[in-house]
Amino acid sequence: MPVVSIRMDDELYRRLRLRAYGGNLSLSKFLQPVLEEAATPGGRYPFTANDEILGIAIQIFALLSEVALHQSPDLCNKALDRARVLLAERGLLDEIGR
Repeated sequence: MPVVSIRMDDELYRRLRLRAYGGNLSLSKFLQPVLEEAATPGGRYPFTANDEILGIAIQIFALLSEVALHQSPDLCNKALDRARVLLAERGLLDEIGR
């Protein structure tokens, strides 16, 4: 079985060891499900700095949607339809949301 080495700061290492210990697991066994999830196609991905940007974009979208809804419900529906197309083109919309 391959072995992977990663560098992390001491505080993160300490917290991970504590969580693993709390679950009566080795650090390797504790981290394997997280790595499996990150490597699963179509699955959710681990948090990245881009998530912060995405969160801000979603908040802006929600505010603009409220304004558009009050100004013109038709405009809001057109914008939502266009957003669905753009998200689907980028593989960011699951089958349920299409």
